[in-house]
Amino acid sequence: MTASYELLVELLSEEIPAALQRKAAEDFKHLMTSKIADARLTYETASAFATPRRLTLVIKGLLAKSPIVREERRGPRADAPQQAIDGFLRAQGLTIDEVEIRDTPKGRVLFACKELEGRSATEIVGQALTETIRNFPWPKSMRWGSHELRWIRPLHRILCILSDGEATKVVPVNIEGLIAQDCTVGHSSMSPEEFAVSCFDDYQEKLKQAYVILDPDKRAEKISVDAVKLASSANAELINDRTLLAEVAGLVEWPVVMMGTIASEYLSLPAEVMRTTMRTHQKFFSACDPKTKQIKKFIVVANRETPDQGATILAGNKRVVAARLADAEFFWQEDLRVVESDMKGWFEEIETVIFHDELGTQGERVRRITALAMLFAHQIAGADPKQAEDAAKIAKVDLMSKMVNEFPELQGIMGGNYAKHAGYSAPICAAVRDHYSPLGPLDKVPSEPLTISVGLADKLDVLAGFWAINKKPSGGGDPFALRRAALGVIRLVLENRISIALRPLINMAFSFHFGQSTDVPDSEEIETFADSWFDLTSSEQPNSVIDASHLNPTIARGLNPDPLVEEQSQDLMTFLHERLKVYLRGEKVRHDVIDACLTTSKSDDLVKLVSRTRALAELMKTEEGENLIQGFKRANNILTQAEEQDGQRYSAEVNKTLINTEAERALVAALSASEQAINQAIDRADFFTAMRTMGALRQPIDAFFDNVMVNTECLKTRQNRLSLLAWICQTCSRLADLSRIEG
Repeated sequence: MTASYELLVELLSEEIPAALQRKAAEDFKHLMTSKIADARLTYETASAFATPRRLTLVIKGLLAKSPIVREERRGPRADAPQQAIDGFLRAQGLTIDEVEIRDTPKGRVLFACKELEGRSATEIVGQALTETIRNFPWPKSMRWGSHELRWIRPLHRILCILSDGEATKVVPVNIEGLIAQDCTVGHSSMSPEEFAVSCFDDYQEKLKQAYVILDPDKRAEKISVDAVKLASSANAELINDRTLLAEVAGLVEWPVVMMGTIASEYLSLPAEVMRTTMRTHQKFFSACDPKTKQIKKFIVVANRETPDQGATILAGNKRVVAARLADAEFFWQEDLRVVESDMKGWFEEIETVIFHDELGTQGERVRRITALAMLFAHQIAGADPKQAEDAAKIAKVDLMSKMVNEFPELQGIMGGNYAKHAGYSAPICAAVRDHYSPLGPLDKVPSEPLTISVGLADKLDVLAGFWAINKKPSGGGDPFALRRAALGVIRLVLENRISIALRPLINMAFSFHFGQSTDVPDSEEIETFADSWFDLTSSEQPNSVIDASHLNPTIARGLNPDPLVEEQSQDLMTFLHERLKVYLRGEKVRHDVIDACLTTSKSDDLVKLVSRTRALAELMKTEEGENLIQGFKRANNILTQAEEQDGQRYSAEVNKTLINTEAERALVAALSASEQAINQAIDRADFFTAMRTMGALRQPIDAFFDNVMVNTECLKTRQNRLSLLAWICQTCSRLADLSRIEG
């Protein structure tokens, strides 16, 4: 049985930033295992861990020696020029007597055969670790003292041992005076003494005795469990914060959880303010009253135990919390004074603050959002255009507040609080608070109609604006988070099942940007045309020209888009479709199915488009669907070839008097019935029924091709049968471009 080792490596340094620890552990494992594998040394498992001071790697089942390898190199022909033969011999380090001459189809050829001895695990690991440490991919690194070595923080110790279960040996590694040992140290203040280890289990247990929990997940679990217990003991509820938990677990090696009480004079602050203040500055968790949700406790995680059970630490942190909350209380009271004056100061200030050099001020942006929000509200059930106007007008004023200036992550949240204090209705306050959502793929999607209207307007204005000045995403670059904005539009529409044509609204958004800022319509102008505009643009008259001579020029341009607006609008719609593809691929929908449905009409109604796509995806999972695709492609190929040959296009108008086979009559009957049923289902947006109806065509189409020759010698019969094929293609294409389906 081949001998194997367990490899244990620890790199001990000064504190590694919490945000870099997990990736550093993964990089450490990847680099070491790759180099070991490249040296033909196999292993069973590899695991990496990180604490604030150490990166640890354990590899189990590591071969004691790499296997012997026989290498064979083909050289020139035996009768090749001597210069070529000599060059080959020099390259291989052999003499002519040490090579083989073999007969091949191309004559007698020289072959150099070498047997490479295996290398010991000690040698391979030592070389791999040296290269890994010297070339570690830290995003930022430093040098210290007279060392040339660069590391994230000064590197103090290296532990590197191989254990076979009976004996342990140190791998010889020496990097600028840092010599690998079989020893390490524990917690920096509670157990700084050196101790020797013999294997990973021994190492992990002795670290725990020395007040170090090696596994970051176990540190996080201990923090979470202890925090919940402390909060429950005070009749409070811990506010879940996974991001903060992961960060704090990277700040301590021995987490000690303590709870403090917040002074009563700060309990009137909004809960979001208190939580953000403590989270941002102190990395503290918050605990609230289960009923009122008012934060009343803070939870701090220390990195050590103390003789007074943390009393001194807790007292010091309580003073810091009080100072931070006092600052927040000052900002809050100052902002409320502005709110009590009807936010007059903020409304004046927002007119002078630049949103973007090429897109004007925040005030101009608010006017565009207000107009778009009212348009959306006209089309979203349950949304009131007047409330949408009021919400949009105050949606951005909190950007002028002292609180948001201090904590930008509270934008929107503070706006909702200020709106509430100003006496606005609950739906308006919610719209202001949540109009930025969703901010990411996992963020909750608002469901209130008013919030959706303002949120869609905000995101659409951003997209149209940066499109208009040619600041589109490119490659991996997206400085204005336009992909996130597009995904926000998609999720708001789809997850709330809002069936609405986006293209007319996109046209209007571009018109607002290309026109004069003074021409953005006010609420009265919006009300005069909104309903009639949507009635006309939602009809089956895509090229209709709307009489807009009595409306302001920006509205007129949005109603009757010029080539510039049309071009930009189509480009943005294509971008939304591309993001939609990403969204649907997350649901495991095939890319060719998505492409097939994107080419159909009304693809700017994302709800109908996705319903159509999911219906086709379900059909494609059935035998009927697969066979129907083959029948459609056969019909389409024959029809295309005939049209190219005849120099004409065939319509779906079939002369029933020229039908002379039972298969043709059955197909005509099936197409007639299916066409009507499919059209009715499409009108109801019942795409699953439409797809099932189309799938039922599989049998008569198969029977037609099995029993009927299309390209018959009779010209009229041939033309009539080609029209029948055109009818097949036309009927199937009502739902999707089946020619895009692969296979």
